[in-house]
Amino acid sequence: MKMNVTYFFRKPFTDYFSIEELFGFIQSGLPDKVEHKNYYLSRPSKGFLDRLRSCFEVVGHQGDVNHITGDVHFIALLLNKQKTVLTIHDLEVLKRLSGLSRAIVKFFWFTMPAHRVRFITVISAFTKTELLKVININPDKVKVVHNCISPAIKHQPYTFNTHKPNILHIGTAHNKNLDRLIEAIAGMNVKLTILGHLRDNHKQLLSKFKIDYENFFNLPYEHVVLRYREADLVSFVSLYEGFGMPIIEANAVGRPVISSNRTSMPEVAGEAALLVDPESIDEIRTAILQIIENQDLRNTLIEKGLENVKRFTPESVAAQYTRIYEIIAGNKT
Repeated sequence: MKMNVTYFFRKPFTDYFSIEELFGFIQSGLPDKVEHKNYYLSRPSKGFLDRLRSCFEVVGHQGDVNHITGDVHFIALLLNKQKTVLTIHDLEVLKRLSGLSRAIVKFFWFTMPAHRVRFITVISAFTKTELLKVININPDKVKVVHNCISPAIKHQPYTFNTHKPNILHIGTAHNKNLDRLIEAIAGMNVKLTILGHLRDNHKQLLSKFKIDYENFFNLPYEHVVLRYREADLVSFVSLYEGFGMPIIEANAVGRPVISSNRTSMPEVAGEAALLVDPESIDEIRTAILQIIENQDLRNTLIEKGLENVKRFTPESVAAQYTRIYEIIAGNKT
C-alpha cells in the first residue's frame, strides 16, 4: 500500500543546506511504496508573525504522513498531530541561551512541537538523552534514527603525505573548536584546509602561528567531497554535536579521523576515529602526531572506518523511517 509523505523544509538559504541534502540522500533510499514531495516554507524563520503565517501556510500541503525535517519545529502547531513526525537534530541552541530567550525557544522549538506530533526522531542516542532532560514526554515517542551518508561519497585510496600532510577541518562555528586545533598544530609542518567562513579571531591565530592554510566556504557538495579526497587526515574535534556527519564522510572516503570524546561523537565513530578531549590542546596535538607517525594506526582507522560507515547507508536509514511512516499511515501496528 502506497503512502504519500510530505517533507517540510525551512526556506532555502545560501549557507544552510545540510538538512536538505541529508533528506535528499534518505529519499534516494526510500522503497517504491513511499511517494514523497518536498515543501519549502516561503518565509524565513524570523519574527513571531512570519512564523505564525508559516504555521497556517503548511496546513494545505499535508500528506498521509507529514515529516518536519528540522529547524522549523514550530510549524507542528497546526499540522495533524496523528500524521506528523518531527526530526530534532540537536539542542545546541539551548546551550547558547539563558533566561527569557531560552524559555521562549524551549517552548516553541521543543516543548510545544513535541506534544503536537505522533513521533519524534533524533539523530543520536545522545540527542534523545538531551531532549528528555528538557521536556517531559514519553521516551517511547522518541525514536533514534541516525543520519546517512551521501551515495556520492566513495572510498578513494591514497598515499599519505608524511612530509607535509593536509589536515581537513570541518566547520568554523564556536562548537567546531577551530581555535584549539590551530594552537595544537603550531610548529608542525602541515597544511590546514578549513571549510567554513573564518572569523577574525581565527585569522589572527592562523597568522600568529604562521599556519599554511586554505579556506573554502559555500562549496557545492561535490567540491566538499573533493576536499575529503585531497585530505590526509580529517579533524572534527567539536565541543558539541548532535551527530557528527564529517566522521562518517571521512570514514567513507577512507581517511583517518580525529574527533571528540563527548556528546554524540563516540556513538557515531565507534572504533573508527581517534578520540580526544576537545578542550585539551595537548591531546589534539598528540593525536595528530600519532596519525602522522604511525602507519599501522592510520591503516587500522581507515579499515574500521570503512566498516563503520555500513551502519549509515541511505537504504538502511530510509528503512527505519519507512517503518515509522507505516505506523503513522495506519499500515502497520
